[in-house]
Amino acid sequence: MNDTKPYYEHHVFFCMNEREGKDCRESCGAHGAEAAQKHAKKRVKELDLNGHGRVRINKAGCMDRCEEGPVLVVYPQGTWYTYVDNADIDEIIDRHIGKGEVVERLKI
Repeated sequence: MNDTKPYYEHHVFFCMNEREGKDCRESCGAHGAEAAQKHAKKRVKELDLNGHGRVRINKAGCMDRCEEGPVLVVYPQGTWYTYVDNADIDEIIDRHIGKGEVVERLKI
């Protein structure tokens, strides 16, 4: 079977990496990544956007963009975002996932 359509229309990965130690680099986990990922997952379900052929919200390990974090990436487009709070996450969901618009102010 040669199906070129992606399994998910949008597959969103949140960096969840947490570093320990006083001399380590910044990490997304230390900047609310877990709460943001849970919020996004809940919001996508509330909007009935989740599931096969639609949207999947996942956790990821280090994405090596620590100094720009916290970060998430939306595939298959490969659009990288940073965020500060749930309002930023909602804007990414509403505009990028809902309307296909890149949220330039949050793009990295």
